[in-house]
Amino acid sequence: MSDLLRAPAEIKYAEELDWLESIDDNPKPFSWRLSPKMVRLFVLGSERSDGLEREIPQKWYGDRSFVERSIVTLASDRGLLLIGDPGTGKSWLAELLSAAISRNSTLVVQGTAGTTEDHIKYSWNVSMVIAKGQSRDSMIPSPIMTAMETGAIGRFEELTRSTSDVQDALISILSEKYISVPELDSDNIVFAKPGFSIIATANSRDRGVNDLSSALKRRFNFVRIPVVTNKKSEAEIVRFRTEELLRRHQIELDVPPTLLDVLLQSFADLRASAAAAGSDDEKLESALSSAEQIGVLEDAILHSNFFGERALTARTLASSLVGSLARREPEDLAILNKYLHGVVEPRSKEEGGSWPEFLEGGRDAIATLS
Repeated sequence: MSDLLRAPAEIKYAEELDWLESIDDNPKPFSWRLSPKMVRLFVLGSERSDGLEREIPQKWYGDRSFVERSIVTLASDRGLLLIGDPGTGKSWLAELLSAAISRNSTLVVQGTAGTTEDHIKYSWNVSMVIAKGQSRDSMIPSPIMTAMETGAIGRFEELTRSTSDVQDALISILSEKYISVPELDSDNIVFAKPGFSIIATANSRDRGVNDLSSALKRRFNFVRIPVVTNKKSEAEIVRFRTEELLRRHQIELDVPPTLLDVLLQSFADLRASAAAAGSDDEKLESALSSAEQIGVLEDAILHSNFFGERALTARTLASSLVGSLARREPEDLAILNKYLHGVVEPRSKEEGGSWPEFLEGGRDAIATLS
């Protein structure tokens, strides 16, 4: 695993999944590797009441009911659609569920304006077709078709970014549970095996790009993933991801709790400002999600490790925040400047601590970008 830039969940947590499978005596739907109870435990972590010999760490932070509804959906005939703002952990939850159920989270189609039916059905190996003609051997199955043939979970990222033709093709797969291959005279239907399902994700900010038809909506159960605003939960998410980053890069660098509090409070302030804004021009383009907090902290840690004094400072954190969130110029810079003068400056005078240095770092970063 050490030679992989980013190992999928089934490889990263292989030993843990093997152990859970070895002790799992609960009923399992279809070809699932773990029972629904164990899938939930793998995603949300173990508790004392579970009575396990070892602790299973929590990997996704959110409401327990979201995970349970997702698991129940995947055991039914319907697909699962995880919808929410960018950075709310939709793709990570989809990956964890696929890893726990199928031990394969890599059967993924990425939805874009260029995604075609071939990407969700099949294409052809041209050289083999020329040499031997069209046959099952010369057919290249899509990740979705592979999931059907193996009774596994297929994933479709950013469903609403794909065109209506692609979405319509998905309707028949979810309804009929087979794909026809009209180019072949025989053996021309690929049937889904028990256990097959699809987890799709959709960005709630993409509404109006390629809206889902009512027919496709009926084939999915919707689970809406909200932005995490609870400070305790958000701190756990950021800490969990940061520890992974430090291990991956083999960095020995402490993240002072006071600086983590500054980061969390800054995002809370900016979210409150966005909620009170009268127009989109008065809001940052950023969704201000937990994932973006992690990105700000990751940037600050790497900068401190490579170019700083191997110690995270409030100045570096502020510089990373401005650099990460200022996507539109001059609009976002003006919003961040207003935040520093209207909120951070008074707070730095009243509370002190890391806030004065954070204020200076933010001002310097804005001056550099202006």
